[in-house]
Amino acid sequence: MLTNVYFVRHAHSTYTPDEVGRPLSVKGLADAERISEVLAKENIDIIIASPYKRAIQSVEPLGVKLEKEVILEAGFKERTLSLEPVENFTQAITRVWENPAFSLPGGESNHVAQNCGIMAIGNVLESYEGKNIAIGTHGNIMVLIMNHFDKKFDFNFWKNLDMPDIYKLTFENKNLLDVKRIWDSTR
Repeated sequence: MLTNVYFVRHAHSTYTPDEVGRPLSVKGLADAERISEVLAKENIDIIIASPYKRAIQSVEPLGVKLEKEVILEAGFKERTLSLEPVENFTQAITRVWENPAFSLPGGESNHVAQNCGIMAIGNVLESYEGKNIAIGTHGNIMVLIMNHFDKKFDFNFWKNLDMPDIYKLTFENKNLLDVKRIWDSTR
């Protein structure tokens, strides 16, 4: 029995230091409507989101359109890079990807963050086998999960993601069979 997971990297957000409450920008809200149009054609059975506002807002229009509740799952939240703001984000994110066991003070290493994401996707695959599941999430944790199944999904892949972006992962049990990008950022 095949299970399809549609990872939705959240749309553009308005930067605030509040990671949990950071909202989508005006462009992000418009893109969330486009996300709902794309995913409404995919026979979505279940909608899940990270508890972060920007991830929820990215799939809420789909929930409204399909009259489905958005289930919150902390395992799909963005990884904590550091407890303190980092001076050079590019340098910090490069370092954690170069050394998967490294973490900044109060932050999560790639290993720790990936393990959290793998537990969450494992639970989803067990609970909703044979379903089509949309998951509103974040770029780093999404790629860390994908990387667990196929190492080609790496730091360079992450750097080339759009905001938003959608990837359809097809599983048989917990075995990844196929990955397709279904978001067209030029639309």
